[in-house]
Amino acid sequence: MTATLHTRRLGRTGPEVAALGLGCMGMSDFYGPADRDESLATIHAALDAGITLFDTGDFYGMGHNEMLLGEALRGRRDQAVISVKFGALRDPAMGFRGYDCRPDSVRNFVTYSLKRLGVDHIDIYRPSRLDPAVPIEDTIGAIAELVQQGHVRHIGLSEVGPGTIRRAAAVHPICDLQIEWSILSRGLEVEIVPTCRELGIGITAYGVLGRGLISGHWTRDRQTQDFRAASPRFQGENLDHNLSLVERLRALAEARSATVAQVAIAWALARGEDVVPLVGARRRERLSEALGAVDVVLTPDELAAIDAAVPPGSAAGGRYPEAQLRFMDSERA
Repeated sequence: MTATLHTRRLGRTGPEVAALGLGCMGMSDFYGPADRDESLATIHAALDAGITLFDTGDFYGMGHNEMLLGEALRGRRDQAVISVKFGALRDPAMGFRGYDCRPDSVRNFVTYSLKRLGVDHIDIYRPSRLDPAVPIEDTIGAIAELVQQGHVRHIGLSEVGPGTIRRAAAVHPICDLQIEWSILSRGLEVEIVPTCRELGIGITAYGVLGRGLISGHWTRDRQTQDFRAASPRFQGENLDHNLSLVERLRALAEARSATVAQVAIAWALARGEDVVPLVGARRRERLSEALGAVDVVLTPDELAAIDAAVPPGSAAGGRYPEAQLRFMDSERA
């Protein structure tokens, strides 16, 4: 891992972080069993490589992810910017039961997160989705109180549309919006990205590899029992079509002596200096590959070639199952 990471600021008011962040979700949930020792080693390798932004959620493995990250950062807390999502409700079968972003719940959730992480403050705290039963002003107001008390440093948002972004920003400065942004997922470019840029809000882009779909490592015959089995983009003819798009990217990647994953991450890095892609590496080898993307600086002609090979809207299938999309304010933009 020899890439040199430059830094980017998350919005006008947010922290300065390395240009790539590490999404830790898969180390605890959603992608099947993970190797604990390898997860810890991957977080340590990320720190050693200069990655500073680490993203987690209190519902990832029902607190497991926070405890894992807290353990990995022990003695190195000052090297990390910790981003935490809250509000998603789970049941004993690990299913989702909606969202709770009431002010009293916010205060409760943050208390548990601080304990599990073993820290005295969270750098960026954000509701994981919009709670339709709670005005966003009430939720952001509650987090703003935590900022005043020193428990939280910055406020972020996740998967919300332009109207919600504006209402939230009217209550307290928002440092970043976390949202899926990849070569296959570009709907946010129409209204959401311009709104963020108007208001000086940065973007942490997750899903830059489409949950592995555009990593260059996924194959048609690969069997999965994790949450991707329910994802429309991984099913039947949709998968065949989407993998054909990946082969177009592979040809472009080979011309650059890069991997498909590196080109996909480099594309996300090229979206702007206000964008920090999150890579969901669970193993050191995948982290090393992702870091190599920093040296793949795409030219305007190469970016145009990617647009021609995989035009916006060309992906087959929605990015989430319909039952989850109905909770996503960003999809109503």
